[in-house]
Amino acid sequence: MQNNKAQIDVLSIIDAYYRENVALRDILLIHSRQVRDKALFIAKRHPELGADTLFICEAAMLHDVGIVCCDAPSIHCHGDAPYICHGIKGAEMLRREGLERHARVCERHTGTGLSANSIIAQQLPLPHRDYLPETIEEQIICYADKFYSKTRLNQEKTIEEAIRSLRKFGEDGVGRFLQWVDLFE
Repeated sequence: MQNNKAQIDVLSIIDAYYRENVALRDILLIHSRQVRDKALFIAKRHPELGADTLFICEAAMLHDVGIVCCDAPSIHCHGDAPYICHGIKGAEMLRREGLERHARVCERHTGTGLSANSIIAQQLPLPHRDYLPETIEEQIICYADKFYSKTRLNQEKTIEEAIRSLRKFGEDGVGRFLQWVDLFE
């Protein structure tokens, strides 16, 4: 497993955007730690993948940072953007911080990633381009994220429950998830 040379201060980035909304910050931190822990477990169980575990730790903690910009009152989000935009919003935030690699995780983790064709077909309010996980770290974090909800904290979904949740993004996403099941389980 490879590691980055420099470590970023994840909590200072989160604190910069979540000072005013403690309840949302708590939800974000619980969810992100669950995703981080599962992603690290996968990376450590599969050293042959050569995943960068320090980056996984950081990026998993930041993958949902954009929820603060979105409208999802059930999880204390009172922003203006539709929730489907949280990945794009998070990517914008992290690019302002100079974190391009982390930003790519944000914008590519919705569902199992979204293709331009899927965005167009579903008329999603996102730019018409592909947002599919490419690197092994992006794939591991995206996969780990599918097992945890921000509305049912501390409950891990089964593979079958994750598949049911993914169906709303189309069968392509379910297919990608099943490939990851074969790779990571």
